[in-house]
Amino acid sequence: MMHRRRLKVLSYNIHKGFALGNSSFTLPEIKHAISSLQPDIVFLQEVLGQHDRHASRIDRWPDLPQSHFLAEDVWPYVAYGKTSIFDHGHQGNAILSKYPIREFENIDISTNAIESRSLLHAVLDVPGLRLPVHCVCVHLNLMSRGREAQLKRICDRVIASVGGADPLILAGDFNDWQQRATGVLARELRIKEVFLDSHGVHAATFPMKFPLFRLDRVYARGLSMVGGQALKGDPWDTLSDHIPLYAELEEE
Repeated sequence: MMHRRRLKVLSYNIHKGFALGNSSFTLPEIKHAISSLQPDIVFLQEVLGQHDRHASRIDRWPDLPQSHFLAEDVWPYVAYGKTSIFDHGHQGNAILSKYPIREFENIDISTNAIESRSLLHAVLDVPGLRLPVHCVCVHLNLMSRGREAQLKRICDRVIASVGGADPLILAGDFNDWQQRATGVLARELRIKEVFLDSHGVHAATFPMKFPLFRLDRVYARGLSMVGGQALKGDPWDTLSDHIPLYAELEEE
């Protein structure tokens, strides 16, 4: 019997390494929590690449950028893309991988001067798979009009850059309060949201202690979900303002 290749995936808005309300610095605990799961690919949003003010006053602030601090000892390959740059640093999205990242590109998809957003697209060479795995990490606007424009940019990028047979994972914080993104992406890209496809409903991920809003998503094409969950409870409800999504995907 032939065994299909399986990938363990985590998507997490880490809130810059702080608990809800910035009440405590939790990045070391986030590192321990995600490392204990040993996912193959991690999609991260609200990652600080540099923050000189925090570095000067927080004792446990790492010497490495947050993406590389989280990745060390587990994920040898890291892609980081800036979404916003400020006087004392920058932040963005990141993809951590156990498998080689052949290439990556960060594309500005901002629609206004207040919300700086980007699309991080990495191409992974996964042993056992004939074709590369395309991974796209996003964090979309709060306002619906901006999200609509950003969804179009995502679709345009995928159509132009991802082969029709290549496995594709699109994950992140979609801020999709009205749950409209899935229909657009299904129609334009023939891609499924794995929690909706498996459980009949998008996973609730925000706020972390009593998640009501279904903002975070894991979409896949060429891969189907065989298991996964929104990671509620200890320790996740003390680490960020979102809870992460964990999914095990299998090649179709």
